[in-house]
Amino acid sequence: MPQPNSQDESLLLYLNDAIATTRSKEALFQTVTEKLRLIFPFDAITIITLDNEQQYRRVFLRDYLGEMLPAVPHASKSIPGSPIAEFVSSSTQLRQYDLSELLPRYNNYEPLAQMLKKGLRYFTVVPLRTGGRLIGLLSLVARRHPAFSPEDVSLLEKIGSLVAVAVNNTLAFEDVARREQEKSMQLALTNALLTIKERGELFQRIATEIDRVVPCTYFGVRVQEADGPIQAFAEFMKQPDGTFLPTDPTRWDYLPDYAQLQQQIAPLFSKPGVYAGAEFQAMAARYPLLRHIWEQRGTRAILCMPLWVREDLSATLILSTKQQEDSLSEDDLQLIRLLVPQLTLAIQNVFAFEQIEHLRAQLERERTYLIDEINTTAAARFADFVGGSEAMQGVFQRIMQVAPTDSTVLVTGETGTGKELVARAVHQQSPRRARALVKVNCAALPAQLIESELFGHEKGAFTGAIDRRIGKFEVADGGSIFLDEVGELPLDLQAKLLRVLQEKEFERLGGQRVLKADVRVIAATNRMLEDEVAAGRFRADLYYRLNVFPVRLPALRERPEDIEPLMRHFLERFTKQMGKPVRGLREQDLRALQTYSWPGNVRELEHVVEQAVIVSSGPFLDFGGFATILHPTAPDAVPPPPVSGQPLKTLKDQERDHILAALHHTGGRVSGPSGAAILLDINPKTLEARMKKLGIRRTVGVG
Repeated sequence: MPQPNSQDESLLLYLNDAIATTRSKEALFQTVTEKLRLIFPFDAITIITLDNEQQYRRVFLRDYLGEMLPAVPHASKSIPGSPIAEFVSSSTQLRQYDLSELLPRYNNYEPLAQMLKKGLRYFTVVPLRTGGRLIGLLSLVARRHPAFSPEDVSLLEKIGSLVAVAVNNTLAFEDVARREQEKSMQLALTNALLTIKERGELFQRIATEIDRVVPCTYFGVRVQEADGPIQAFAEFMKQPDGTFLPTDPTRWDYLPDYAQLQQQIAPLFSKPGVYAGAEFQAMAARYPLLRHIWEQRGTRAILCMPLWVREDLSATLILSTKQQEDSLSEDDLQLIRLLVPQLTLAIQNVFAFEQIEHLRAQLERERTYLIDEINTTAAARFADFVGGSEAMQGVFQRIMQVAPTDSTVLVTGETGTGKELVARAVHQQSPRRARALVKVNCAALPAQLIESELFGHEKGAFTGAIDRRIGKFEVADGGSIFLDEVGELPLDLQAKLLRVLQEKEFERLGGQRVLKADVRVIAATNRMLEDEVAAGRFRADLYYRLNVFPVRLPALRERPEDIEPLMRHFLERFTKQMGKPVRGLREQDLRALQTYSWPGNVRELEHVVEQAVIVSSGPFLDFGGFATILHPTAPDAVPPPPVSGQPLKTLKDQERDHILAALHHTGGRVSGPSGAAILLDINPKTLEARMKKLGIRRTVGVG
């Protein structure tokens, strides 16, 4: 198709002017292809660029039947072994090829084979040279064989020289623009690191900034502790409006073997790599999880970059896209590699900030709890642990043996023997003494609230749960928890407590996240748990978990030699506390105190001394109403110890006599401020139940 020289020159001048004045790549090459199509018969045109070593090529522009197709200029592919290598080696001049003859030599090279299937058979390759260097190739593809004259060939080669200049200029402009983008992105990431501490917000900003330079539809960071499971650290999906939102954490729940499938591909993500197109499709055929995201989620390319956070913790950045094969490239991988220090620092900062926040919240919870303890608990000081008896020396020895360990302790004994003092002593002598000892009275809370008290609840977990509540196990993290009256726990909660003891993990009520707590458990009960287990009211497995190291507190009546030092200890404390003068103790009162059975144990003795300090006005302590019990005169009062040769009363009779004496003293009143229940230091309902069992009538002067 010969062209007059004047028309050739006019075309060349037109193209030269367009190259000099047009800055838009798309507009410039649309002009070039329109002019070429008017002169030369072709159906498709492609411009590829080559790297300096001519080992990789990039698609610069595609045009098929007048439709400009998008190309990713930074997606490169290897040349060796492909027909492109032959085109490059023969690039001294324009060459023509018949695809049906070319393809068999290259094992039906897929891109060109697709052209042949569409009827595009004839391939004309024009070298693009500038400054004596080959920078790319211009290929014209046609259904019909083009018959080029020598003049046509010369014109095409001249056009190739102009196009080479245009391509070179465009590449230079794009390189400058990309470098500016990269610098802008790095600056934005640095600013984010300096200003954002919250994990979600920080990585959402990072995902947004990376997407500006490396377009992706998924951004994720996954972490793994040594020999631990792979966990999502931050994951976002691009929305239709271009923003990134966190992924649904339950989106893999329908895959029961997800963790195993994830472990299968872990070695793939342990090294930098980008997998796209046919390579990714082949990997999808090999790995079920990749096949799933290929088929179900439309993923077509993945980029992964390891980030070493510390020796025991590794992380991996994963980007993926639903675009076609050229959407992620080696150049993108090299760019992400430059960001590794910033991304690693971001993860380290988040871990540090979250640890600081956790410790701050922990200290605040402990502070709140301890203030509450100080304001609400008057007793339970280790200094109150008084006693030189052989029985108590055995208790002290047991405490010192177990305190340095993390073993679970079960404290048993009657009400009022000082089980909480044992718990505090164990905690104070342990390595955990710098953290809180958190107390939970399992008998003082309704059954429906105990679980929330122990493990906490999420907002909306039940009616009235207007906010998240931190449970006592979370408060006690790093310290100890004292479960008083553990025998009162409902059976369903016993199973959850067993899980905490075995696995060190639990869930808040209404929550799905598994929480871990490093807590030492000290439990106490006044029940015979062996009997409770036999009756089916207490789990046997929980009993054996709690009864790792039992400490039994003797009743006060079992150690009468401790009554005098205990009484003098309480007397000194209450005298100072109330600003009262020091008063003496009658010998007969001391003997009476030592022979009294003390059903309320040390707590009852403490209350008796406190009451005596309050009411006394003379030189000696006045035990007020309690004197009736200590020095009985009423016929129903507790009799003195039997003389030698007389049989001892049974415990049941002794208890009946004691209750009768208290009722006589209070005029038959059971409850209220001056009732027998207060005097005996037991619950009024419990006293009524015992009276009924013992056949005691509720009347004044009971006899």
